[in-house]
Amino acid sequence: MTDSRSPDLECLSLTKRFGAFTAVDDVSFEIPSGSFFSILGPSGCGKTTLMRMIAGFEEPASGDIRIKGKSVIGTPPNRRNVKMVFQHLALFPMMNVAENIAYGLRCRGADKAEITRRVGDVLERIGLPGVETKQIHQLSGGQKQRIAIARCMVLEPDVLLLDEPLGALDLKLRERMKIELKLLQHQFDTTFVYITHDQSEALVMSDRVAVMNAGRFEQIGTPQELYHAPATAFVAGFVGDSSRFSGRVEAGGTILLETGERITAAPRTGTVLPAGTTVDVFVRPDAVAARRPAELSGDAFNRIDGVLDSHLFNGAQSRALVRTGDGRMIEVGYPRPGSSENLAPGEAVALTFTPADTLCFAKKA
Repeated sequence: MTDSRSPDLECLSLTKRFGAFTAVDDVSFEIPSGSFFSILGPSGCGKTTLMRMIAGFEEPASGDIRIKGKSVIGTPPNRRNVKMVFQHLALFPMMNVAENIAYGLRCRGADKAEITRRVGDVLERIGLPGVETKQIHQLSGGQKQRIAIARCMVLEPDVLLLDEPLGALDLKLRERMKIELKLLQHQFDTTFVYITHDQSEALVMSDRVAVMNAGRFEQIGTPQELYHAPATAFVAGFVGDSSRFSGRVEAGGTILLETGERITAAPRTGTVLPAGTTVDVFVRPDAVAARRPAELSGDAFNRIDGVLDSHLFNGAQSRALVRTGDGRMIEVGYPRPGSSENLAPGEAVALTFTPADTLCFAKKA
């Protein structure tokens, strides 16, 4: 997918090393103006190092960083029109709300009337008018998040960097703040770059997501592209829930799994998996149906037998756990035609899924 908007941020062949360790390895991407862009990856993959280079706290070993088309290599953090929100927010507890938000304006030498006007305006835009005199300890967790963003946005940055800002919140507040952050980004129409290890945060809020692994980007795409059309086995396993099987391609395209079952799986579009190829196959829980064996016809696609271990009730995210003969646990999502909560724990079941519902990748040598 292309985007006609000019980029607010461009990173070109960025590399960062710490001694013999390469933390960021030849990473290139650009972010169109006004986008919500997330960098998603496990701990230690290099995403925080990448963000620190964009902010100016680290210098790359090679490559370039451009903001609004202008290179900022060698430009100190306070000279880049980039602001950053940290996980622990770093609000000043000895200052009230207005003083926290006005801090950067005062450092820039803005006069008192302009500060008052701009603080009031940004509080209106984040939905917290009239809280100027409140102390930081009087705010809820969600309000503190918005004040931290307001303190950055009052300075009108070209790019706002957010380093796992929801990590310290409880689950309920984190879910609500995902929606609020998305709405705030639209309200300000400023480019947000968000790093996280939480796929739900990245998928819910972002226009585009980069999945990072071992210092490199595995794939950049929309949340829908990453979920439905992952480019690599790592993305297929990291984005969304799935059961993973390993096997070898036989003549005719059938895959003999390590557990002994034979299944038919669909390779990625445009790829060919010749006989003898060792593969990983991923199947989403919502693609698997669980039935009593007697209910299946003899020609059912991709049958794996097992025993229902337990039901995991979680509203719309409810699952069943099925234990196969080799001890593997496979998750089955509800609701699914043929998958029924009236199956009892301990009951023999047959799991089925279609070739089109698989994600199949050749194993890397």
